[in-house]
Amino acid sequence: MHEARLTYPPLNTPKPVADDVWIVDGPVIRFGPRGLRMPFPTRATIFRLAGDRLFVHSPTPLDDALKAEIARLGRPCWIVGPNRLHYWWIPDWHDAYPEAHIYLAPGIKQQAGARLACDGELLDRQSGYPWDEMIATLPVAGRYMTEVVFFHRPSRTLVLTDLIENFEADRIDTLLMRVLVWAGNVRDPDGSTPRDMRLSFAQNKAGLKAAVARMIDWNPERIILAHGRWYDRDGSAELRRAFRWILKS
Repeated sequence: MHEARLTYPPLNTPKPVADDVWIVDGPVIRFGPRGLRMPFPTRATIFRLAGDRLFVHSPTPLDDALKAEIARLGRPCWIVGPNRLHYWWIPDWHDAYPEAHIYLAPGIKQQAGARLACDGELLDRQSGYPWDEMIATLPVAGRYMTEVVFFHRPSRTLVLTDLIENFEADRIDTLLMRVLVWAGNVRDPDGSTPRDMRLSFAQNKAGLKAAVARMIDWNPERIILAHGRWYDRDGSAELRRAFRWILKS
């Protein structure tokens, strides 16, 4: 499979989304059971707060060219792993920006093992963070994985990681992956929560439904996703569509 077709060039460079909001599209990673590892395009999100302080969500690979561009945006102050699967490049960013504070979703330390030797503060609450004035924080707890959702109030930008995935079929070359994307409920234009992740919320449907209602109340203009095509408009409508499986339960 030509995995580059899944990505969103240009890669490894900040691309403006709104005032003080950028995305950085990264390379493909593979995840899943042995023999059936699916390729996933990757994406980081960067918010700039007062004093040119940068909030870096789910960082992608850091090379010298990206470091130079980051320097023009500001200084990374907070580097965030939003769920237990999104940690791989945090050590590289920590080495490059040792004064930045690391924040990790529950489960990351156990998942990462020796890959993540640096300590980080746990993202297990909704407030009490240095970015609270500009960015709302919402942990969404599941049996296997807690995902921490963020909402940048000034730009009305919501950032999700795996709660919604949205793969474009015309970027997929193999029949097998087309079938898996369709069966997993993550095919654009009807991307949603992956079927296996839905099972993680089987015992906390009420909690997930309340979290989705909170996101809708925020009335986001756009929703940035870590995997696949993100939504540059009609954010609230996309939430109602993507989460109809839980809202109607």
